Amino acid sequence: MKPFTLILPSKPSPLLQKMIDKAINGEDFNVINNEENLPDLKGHNILFAIELNSIGINPQINRILEELVNRGKDSLKNSRGSILIHSGYDNFTKTAAQDIVFIANQLGCTFPGRPVIEANQNLDNYIPLKKIYDLSLEDICLKKSEELGRRLLSTQEYFRNKTIAVLHSSNKGTSNTYSLWEMIKEHLHDVEINEVYLGNGTITDCRGCSYKTCKYFGKQTKCFYGGVVVEEVYPAIQDASTIIFLCPNYNDMITANIVATINRLTALFRKTKFYDKRIFTVIVSGFSGGDALAKQLISSLNMNKTFELPPEFSIMATANDPGSIYNVPDINAKAEKFAKHILKNI
Repeated sequence: MKPFTLILPSKPSPLLQKMIDKAINGEDFNVINNEENLPDLKGHNILFAIELNSIGINPQINRILEELVNRGKDSLKNSRGSILIHSGYDNFTKTAAQDIVFIANQLGCTFPGRPVIEANQNLDNYIPLKKIYDLSLEDICLKKSEELGRRLLSTQEYFRNKTIAVLHSSNKGTSNTYSLWEMIKEHLHDVEINEVYLGNGTITDCRGCSYKTCKYFGKQTKCFYGGVVVEEVYPAIQDASTIIFLCPNYNDMITANIVATINRLTALFRKTKFYDKRIFTVIVSGFSGGDALAKQLISSLNMNKTFELPPEFSIMATANDPGSIYNVPDINAKAEKFAKHILKNI
Protein backbone atom coordinates (compact mmCIF):
# COMPACT_ATOMS: atom_id res chain seq x y z
CA MET A 1 0.00 0.00 0.00
CA LYS A 2 1.38 3.41 -0.97
CA PRO A 3 1.81 5.99 1.82
CA PHE A 4 -1.12 8.42 1.90
CA THR A 5 -0.12 12.09 2.06
CA LEU A 6 -2.38 15.13 2.44
CA ILE A 7 -0.90 18.34 1.06
CA LEU A 8 -2.75 21.08 2.94
CA PRO A 9 -0.94 24.37 2.29
CA SER A 10 -3.30 26.65 4.24
CA LYS A 11 -6.05 26.50 6.83
CA PRO A 12 -9.14 24.97 5.18
CA SER A 13 -12.57 26.53 5.25
CA PRO A 14 -15.23 24.53 7.15
CA LEU A 15 -16.51 23.10 3.84
CA LEU A 16 -13.07 22.08 2.60
CA GLN A 17 -12.41 20.39 5.95
CA LYS A 18 -15.60 18.36 5.53
CA MET A 19 -14.50 17.42 2.01
CA ILE A 20 -11.12 16.29 3.34
CA ASP A 21 -12.74 14.18 6.06
CA LYS A 22 -14.97 12.46 3.52
CA ALA A 23 -12.11 11.79 1.12
CA ILE A 24 -9.79 10.43 3.80
CA ASN A 25 -12.59 8.37 5.38
CA GLY A 26 -10.58 7.10 8.36
CA GLU A 27 -7.40 6.19 6.45
CA ASP A 28 -3.99 6.83 8.01
CA PHE A 29 -2.26 9.82 6.40
CA ASN A 30 0.59 12.29 6.74
CA VAL A 31 0.13 16.06 6.40
CA ILE A 32 2.36 18.52 4.55
CA ASN A 33 1.72 22.23 5.14
CA ASN A 34 4.77 23.86 3.55
CA GLU A 35 7.94 23.27 1.55
CA GLU A 36 10.20 23.07 4.60
CA ASN A 37 11.42 19.53 5.38
CA LEU A 38 9.33 18.25 2.47
CA PRO A 39 9.67 14.45 2.47
CA ASP A 40 10.38 12.29 -0.57
CA LEU A 41 6.95 11.92 -2.22
CA LYS A 42 7.86 9.29 -4.81
CA GLY A 43 5.42 6.40 -4.68
CA HIS A 44 2.81 8.22 -2.56
CA ASN A 45 -0.94 8.62 -2.90
CA ILE A 46 -1.27 12.41 -2.70
CA LEU A 47 -4.42 14.37 -1.91
CA PHE A 48 -4.04 18.09 -2.59
CA ALA A 49 -6.55 20.13 -0.52
CA ILE A 50 -6.47 23.71 -1.75
CA GLU A 51 -8.16 26.82 -0.38
CA LEU A 52 -8.05 29.68 -2.91
CA ASN A 53 -7.78 33.36 -2.06
CA SER A 54 -9.64 36.30 -3.62
CA ILE A 55 -7.52 36.26 -6.79
CA GLY A 56 -7.74 32.49 -7.26
CA ILE A 57 -4.34 31.37 -6.03
CA ASN A 58 -2.78 29.69 -3.03
CA PRO A 59 0.76 31.05 -2.64
CA GLN A 60 1.88 28.20 -0.38
CA ILE A 61 1.01 25.42 -2.85
CA ASN A 62 3.08 27.30 -5.42
CA ARG A 63 6.08 27.19 -3.08
CA ILE A 64 5.58 23.46 -2.47
CA LEU A 65 5.37 22.76 -6.22
CA GLU A 66 8.43 24.92 -6.85
CA GLU A 67 10.41 22.89 -4.32
CA LEU A 68 9.30 19.67 -6.01
CA VAL A 69 10.36 21.01 -9.42
CA ASN A 70 13.76 22.00 -8.00
CA ARG A 71 14.24 18.42 -6.82
CA GLY A 72 14.08 17.11 -10.37
CA LYS A 73 11.69 15.89 -13.04
CA ASP A 74 11.06 12.61 -11.22
CA SER A 75 10.22 14.04 -7.78
CA LEU A 76 6.70 12.56 -7.95
CA LYS A 77 7.62 9.36 -9.78
CA ASN A 78 5.15 6.49 -9.20
CA SER A 79 2.86 8.79 -7.22
CA ARG A 80 -0.88 9.12 -7.75
CA GLY A 81 -2.81 12.31 -7.12
CA SER A 82 -6.23 13.89 -6.67
CA ILE A 83 -7.42 17.38 -5.71
CA LEU A 84 -10.06 18.93 -3.47
CA ILE A 85 -10.33 22.64 -4.18
CA HIS A 86 -12.54 25.36 -2.67
CA SER A 87 -13.07 29.01 -3.54
CA GLY A 88 -15.25 31.60 -1.82
CA TYR A 89 -15.91 33.01 -5.28
CA ASP A 90 -17.60 31.81 -8.46
CA ASN A 91 -14.42 31.29 -10.47
CA PHE A 92 -10.84 30.00 -10.24
CA THR A 93 -11.30 26.38 -9.09
CA LYS A 94 -10.95 24.81 -12.54
CA THR A 95 -7.95 26.80 -13.73
CA ALA A 96 -6.11 26.49 -10.40
CA ALA A 97 -6.64 22.72 -10.46
CA GLN A 98 -5.40 22.54 -14.07
CA ASP A 99 -2.15 24.22 -13.05
CA ILE A 100 -1.54 21.78 -10.18
CA VAL A 101 -2.33 18.71 -12.28
CA PHE A 102 -0.12 19.89 -15.15
CA ILE A 103 2.92 20.57 -12.94
CA ALA A 104 2.53 17.42 -10.83
CA ASN A 105 2.03 15.29 -13.94
CA GLN A 106 5.24 16.63 -15.48
CA LEU A 107 6.99 15.47 -12.29
CA GLY A 108 5.73 11.90 -12.69
CA CYS A 109 2.34 11.91 -10.95
CA THR A 110 -0.54 9.88 -12.37
CA PHE A 111 -4.07 11.23 -12.03
CA PRO A 112 -7.02 8.83 -12.21
CA GLY A 113 -10.06 9.81 -14.23
CA ARG A 114 -12.05 12.68 -12.70
CA PRO A 115 -9.41 13.54 -10.06
CA VAL A 116 -10.76 16.93 -8.99
CA ILE A 117 -13.68 17.91 -6.78
CA GLU A 118 -14.47 21.63 -6.99
CA ALA A 119 -16.50 23.68 -4.56
CA ASN A 120 -17.22 27.25 -5.59
CA GLN A 121 -18.98 30.00 -3.68
CA ASN A 122 -22.57 28.74 -3.98
CA LEU A 123 -21.86 25.14 -5.04
CA ASP A 124 -23.94 25.84 -8.13
CA ASN A 125 -21.61 23.56 -10.11
CA TYR A 126 -23.57 20.71 -8.47
CA ILE A 127 -27.03 21.88 -9.55
CA PRO A 128 -27.12 19.48 -12.56
CA LEU A 129 -26.50 16.54 -10.20
CA LYS A 130 -29.67 17.28 -8.25
CA LYS A 131 -31.46 15.54 -11.13
CA ILE A 132 -29.66 12.36 -10.05
CA TYR A 133 -29.30 12.68 -6.28
CA ASP A 134 -32.04 13.66 -3.85
CA LEU A 135 -29.51 15.59 -1.74
CA SER A 136 -28.55 19.15 -0.91
CA LEU A 137 -25.76 20.75 -2.96
CA GLU A 138 -23.33 20.42 -0.04
CA ASP A 139 -24.19 16.76 0.49
CA ILE A 140 -23.62 16.06 -3.21
CA CYS A 141 -20.22 17.75 -2.96
CA LEU A 142 -19.33 15.62 0.07
CA LYS A 143 -20.55 12.45 -1.62
CA LYS A 144 -18.32 13.20 -4.61
CA SER A 145 -15.40 13.92 -2.26
CA GLU A 146 -15.83 10.49 -0.69
CA GLU A 147 -15.90 8.86 -4.12
CA LEU A 148 -12.73 10.74 -5.04
CA GLY A 149 -10.93 9.33 -2.00
CA ARG A 150 -11.90 5.79 -3.01
CA ARG A 151 -10.64 6.33 -6.57
CA LEU A 152 -7.35 7.76 -5.32
CA LEU A 153 -6.65 4.81 -3.05
CA SER A 154 -8.04 2.15 -5.38
CA THR A 155 -5.70 -0.70 -6.28
CA GLN A 156 -7.86 -1.81 -9.21
CA GLU A 157 -5.83 -2.85 -12.25
CA TYR A 158 -7.42 -2.06 -15.61
CA PHE A 159 -7.00 -4.23 -18.67
CA ARG A 160 -4.39 -2.75 -21.03
CA ASN A 161 -4.13 -3.88 -24.62
CA LYS A 162 -1.47 -2.88 -27.14
CA THR A 163 -3.82 -0.92 -29.36
CA ILE A 164 -3.27 2.83 -29.70
CA ALA A 165 -5.83 5.20 -31.22
CA VAL A 166 -4.33 8.38 -32.69
CA LEU A 167 -6.67 11.30 -33.39
CA HIS A 168 -5.50 14.20 -35.57
CA SER A 169 -6.50 16.71 -38.23
CA SER A 170 -2.99 17.51 -39.47
CA ASN A 171 -1.75 17.80 -43.05
CA LYS A 172 0.87 15.07 -43.27
CA GLY A 173 2.95 16.99 -45.79
CA THR A 174 3.40 20.22 -43.86
CA SER A 175 2.50 19.63 -40.22
CA ASN A 176 5.33 19.82 -37.70
CA THR A 177 3.04 18.10 -35.20
CA TYR A 178 2.48 15.13 -37.49
CA SER A 179 6.20 14.99 -38.31
CA LEU A 180 7.00 14.75 -34.60
CA TRP A 181 4.41 11.99 -34.29
CA GLU A 182 6.12 10.09 -37.12
CA MET A 183 9.42 10.30 -35.22
CA ILE A 184 7.69 8.87 -32.17
CA LYS A 185 5.88 6.18 -34.15
CA GLU A 186 9.17 4.81 -35.48
CA HIS A 187 9.94 3.58 -31.97
CA LEU A 188 6.51 2.15 -31.10
CA HIS A 189 7.17 -1.52 -31.75
CA ASP A 190 4.80 -4.47 -31.25
CA VAL A 191 1.70 -2.33 -30.94
CA GLU A 192 -1.30 -1.78 -33.18
CA ILE A 193 -1.78 1.85 -34.19
CA ASN A 194 -5.11 3.09 -35.52
CA GLU A 195 -4.91 6.63 -36.89
CA VAL A 196 -8.17 8.52 -37.36
CA TYR A 197 -7.96 11.61 -39.55
CA LEU A 198 -10.44 14.29 -38.51
CA GLY A 199 -9.67 16.77 -41.28
CA ASN A 200 -12.02 15.60 -44.02
CA GLY A 201 -14.46 18.49 -43.86
CA THR A 202 -15.83 20.16 -40.76
CA ILE A 203 -16.95 17.90 -37.93
CA THR A 204 -20.34 18.93 -36.60
CA ASP A 205 -19.87 20.08 -33.04
CA CYS A 206 -22.12 19.03 -30.17
CA ARG A 207 -25.37 21.02 -30.37
CA GLY A 208 -26.46 20.34 -26.81
CA CYS A 209 -29.09 17.63 -27.24
CA SER A 210 -31.16 16.92 -24.16
CA TYR A 211 -29.74 14.41 -21.69
CA LYS A 212 -32.47 11.96 -22.69
CA THR A 213 -31.69 12.22 -26.42
CA CYS A 214 -27.93 11.98 -25.88
CA LYS A 215 -28.31 8.92 -23.68
CA TYR A 216 -30.68 7.26 -26.17
CA PHE A 217 -28.14 7.51 -28.99
CA GLY A 218 -25.25 6.72 -26.65
CA LYS A 219 -26.78 3.37 -25.72
CA GLN A 220 -26.53 2.49 -29.40
CA THR A 221 -22.93 3.74 -29.55
CA LYS A 222 -24.13 6.55 -31.77
CA CYS A 223 -24.62 10.29 -31.76
CA PHE A 224 -27.46 12.21 -33.38
CA TYR A 225 -25.03 13.99 -35.73
CA GLY A 226 -23.24 10.86 -37.01
CA GLY A 227 -20.27 11.25 -39.35
CA VAL A 228 -16.63 10.31 -38.77
CA VAL A 229 -17.01 10.66 -35.00
CA VAL A 230 -19.52 7.79 -34.87
CA GLU A 231 -18.11 5.78 -37.77
CA GLU A 232 -14.41 5.92 -36.87
CA VAL A 233 -13.67 7.73 -33.59
CA TYR A 234 -16.04 5.79 -31.35
CA PRO A 235 -14.82 2.34 -32.53
CA ALA A 236 -11.17 3.43 -32.31
CA ILE A 237 -11.56 4.62 -28.72
CA GLN A 238 -13.52 1.54 -27.70
CA ASP A 239 -10.87 -0.80 -29.13
CA ALA A 240 -7.85 0.98 -27.62
CA SER A 241 -6.62 1.42 -24.07
CA THR A 242 -4.30 4.27 -25.09
CA ILE A 243 -5.45 7.40 -26.96
CA ILE A 244 -3.00 9.93 -28.42
CA PHE A 245 -4.12 13.41 -29.51
CA LEU A 246 -1.95 15.27 -32.02
CA CYS A 247 -2.44 18.96 -31.27
CA PRO A 248 -0.84 21.76 -33.24
CA ASN A 249 -1.12 25.05 -31.38
CA TYR A 250 -3.20 27.62 -33.26
CA ASN A 251 -3.89 30.77 -31.22
CA ASP A 252 -3.23 28.89 -27.98
CA MET A 253 -6.18 26.61 -28.62
CA ILE A 254 -6.81 23.03 -29.65
CA THR A 255 -7.93 22.84 -33.28
CA ALA A 256 -11.66 23.06 -33.97
CA ASN A 257 -12.09 19.50 -35.24
CA ILE A 258 -10.43 18.03 -32.16
CA VAL A 259 -12.53 20.24 -29.87
CA ALA A 260 -15.68 19.12 -31.69
CA THR A 261 -14.59 15.48 -31.43
CA ILE A 262 -14.02 15.78 -27.67
CA ASN A 263 -17.42 17.41 -27.26
CA ARG A 264 -19.05 14.65 -29.26
CA LEU A 265 -17.56 11.98 -26.97
CA THR A 266 -20.35 12.81 -24.54
CA ALA A 267 -22.79 10.42 -26.21
CA LEU A 268 -20.31 7.52 -25.92
CA PHE A 269 -19.55 8.64 -22.36
CA ARG A 270 -23.24 8.19 -21.52
CA LYS A 271 -22.83 4.49 -22.28
CA THR A 272 -19.40 3.81 -20.85
CA LYS A 273 -16.92 5.78 -18.75
CA PHE A 274 -13.24 5.98 -19.74
CA TYR A 275 -11.47 5.28 -16.43
CA ASP A 276 -9.67 2.33 -18.05
CA LYS A 277 -8.19 4.39 -20.91
CA ARG A 278 -5.09 6.56 -20.87
CA ILE A 279 -4.34 9.69 -22.88
CA PHE A 280 -1.12 11.10 -24.28
CA THR A 281 -0.61 14.14 -26.48
CA VAL A 282 1.87 15.55 -28.98
CA ILE A 283 1.82 19.38 -29.02
CA VAL A 284 3.81 21.65 -31.32
CA SER A 285 3.58 25.44 -31.05
CA GLY A 286 4.78 28.00 -33.56
CA PHE A 287 5.65 30.47 -30.81
CA SER A 288 4.73 29.43 -27.26
CA GLY A 289 1.78 28.15 -25.25
CA GLY A 290 2.06 24.36 -25.44
CA ASP A 291 1.17 24.17 -21.76
CA ALA A 292 -2.10 26.01 -22.48
CA LEU A 293 -3.19 23.17 -24.81
CA ALA A 294 -2.02 20.50 -22.38
CA LYS A 295 -4.21 22.06 -19.67
CA GLN A 296 -7.20 22.15 -22.04
CA LEU A 297 -6.79 18.40 -22.60
CA ILE A 298 -6.37 17.78 -18.88
CA SER A 299 -9.59 19.66 -18.15
CA SER A 300 -11.73 18.21 -20.93
CA LEU A 301 -10.51 14.61 -20.98
CA ASN A 302 -9.10 13.81 -17.54
CA MET A 303 -11.19 16.02 -15.25
CA ASN A 304 -14.44 15.74 -17.19
CA LYS A 305 -14.40 12.64 -19.41
CA THR A 306 -12.61 10.37 -16.89
CA PHE A 307 -9.59 9.36 -19.01
CA GLU A 308 -6.60 8.48 -16.84
CA LEU A 309 -3.65 10.86 -17.06
CA PRO A 310 -0.42 8.85 -17.04
CA PRO A 311 2.78 10.51 -15.82
CA GLU A 312 4.33 12.99 -18.26
CA PHE A 313 1.42 12.62 -20.65
CA SER A 314 2.57 15.31 -23.09
CA ILE A 315 5.54 15.97 -25.32
CA MET A 316 5.80 19.63 -26.37
CA ALA A 317 8.02 21.36 -28.88
CA THR A 318 8.28 24.75 -30.63
CA ALA A 319 8.58 24.82 -34.42
CA ASN A 320 7.14 27.43 -36.77
CA ASP A 321 7.96 26.99 -40.46
CA PRO A 322 7.05 23.67 -42.12
CA GLY A 323 9.81 21.15 -41.49
CA SER A 324 11.48 23.20 -38.76
CA ILE A 325 10.64 20.51 -36.20
CA TYR A 326 13.68 18.62 -37.50
CA ASN A 327 15.89 21.52 -36.38
CA VAL A 328 14.77 21.35 -32.75
CA PRO A 329 17.81 20.29 -30.67
CA ASP A 330 17.77 16.58 -29.71
CA ILE A 331 14.26 16.15 -31.11
CA ASN A 332 14.86 12.61 -32.32
CA ALA A 333 16.16 11.56 -28.92
CA LYS A 334 13.18 13.22 -27.24
CA ALA A 335 10.77 11.44 -29.62
CA GLU A 336 12.39 8.08 -28.91
CA LYS A 337 12.24 8.71 -25.16
CA PHE A 338 8.55 9.61 -25.35
CA ALA A 339 7.81 6.47 -27.41
CA LYS A 340 9.53 4.30 -24.80
CA HIS A 341 7.56 6.12 -22.10
CA ILE A 342 4.28 5.31 -23.88
CA LEU A 343 5.25 1.65 -24.24
CA LYS A 344 6.19 1.46 -20.56
CA ASN A 345 2.77 2.76 -19.60
CA ILE A 346 0.76 0.35 -21.73
